Amino acid sequence: MGNVYAYVRVSSKDQNEDRQLDALREFSIPEKNIFIEKMSGKDFNRPKYQKLLKKLKKDDILYVKSIDRLGRNYNEILEQWRIITKDKGVDVVVLDMPLLDTRKGKDLLGTFISDLVLQLLSFVSENERAMIKQRQAEGIAAAKARGVKFGRPSLKKPEILNEIIEEYYNKNITCREAGAILGVCHKTFLKWFKESKNGD
Repeated sequence: MGNVYAYVRVSSKDQNEDRQLDALREFSIPEKNIFIEKMSGKDFNRPKYQKLLKKLKKDDILYVKSIDRLGRNYNEILEQWRIITKDKGVDVVVLDMPLLDTRKGKDLLGTFISDLVLQLLSFVSENERAMIKQRQAEGIAAAKARGVKFGRPSLKKPEILNEIIEEYYNKNITCREAGAILGVCHKTFLKWFKESKNGD
């Protein structure tokens, strides 16, 4: 019997991993063997995951709450699954999907079912991610068509801008001094200065 590990992942620092940890508690996994990552699952270049991968040895068991916690890229999930289960000889248990428990059905049929379910789930997971991106792009395009402006609103140009531009042009003040007088950073002033010279 090898060691027992768990991998927990949330996509960003403001998300909470408690739901995954609660589900894993009943398996008596040592605290030091629970690897928690707060990163996107778009690829497997994650420090904690890579550290876990190095620790995994033959006959160890790896628990994850759901397959999308492992990752979201279809081809890469399949590749990592192969590395963990075939190359390293580690069993993987996906709590939300009992069919993805490599401790069961070590025969040819069991392996086939496990691989088939994994491929289906990985495809669904990646397809869902692509759909979210598409919906976001469509939403942004629709908003732009309605005249919604994205990004920071443009600063209103002060009434004394032309006078300050003349002072700067005549080298009576520096661009930083001009910005300070107008209450903006020197880069904003230089942008306004260039616009005035281009006739914008």
